Amino acid sequence: MHTFPVSRPVQIVPYQSQWPLDFLSLKVQLQTVFGSLAKHIDHIGSTAVPGLAAKDIIDIQVSVEDLEDSALQALLERLEASSAYRVRRNFRDELTGLAEDSPELKKYFMATLPPQRAANIHIRQMGKRNHRYALLFCAFLKESPAEAHIYGLLKQRFAAFFPESIEGYLYFKDPLMDLLYLQAERWATQTAWQAHHA
Repeated sequence: MHTFPVSRPVQIVPYQSQWPLDFLSLKVQLQTVFGSLAKHIDHIGSTAVPGLAAKDIIDIQVSVEDLEDSALQALLERLEASSAYRVRRNFRDELTGLAEDSPELKKYFMATLPPQRAANIHIRQMGKRNHRYALLFCAFLKESPAEAHIYGLLKQRFAAFFPESIEGYLYFKDPLMDLLYLQAERWATQTAWQAHHA
């Protein structure tokens, strides 16, 4: 039997019409921060899917050409020293069928700090699997309202079981995302979907 530590509150709320506007405001801010290093800035995650229940945190993907670019490294160092963001450079995604140390999973992660709007910023390299996954997952759920509804319902139930443990919540949510990802890949094949900036 698994036990999960108390970590931080997990609250799933109904879809908020303000979320796309919050993203647009954050996008302008990030365009100023990253300048030409950001090739694209996209609203990803559940708050990007109309009607989907989610944590009230805006997920954003910043697409870069090279995670090891010296200018990007210098920028992240400056941001780490600021009071605006929490930055993690030793960070990786998880994805079905790939080893934990796969170069396809590497990313950098930033979170806004109060009093800013709560946001998670995922910096990924264009062309990598994790970069494509974030765009595909949103595209699939936007075109699949039944699956999106079930996904939101299950997230709400997982959060009700683990209201104070993000680890417990993710323990059940991550396999659900794997199932949806496999379905999304089949959908992408059937529809010839391509990321708009693969």
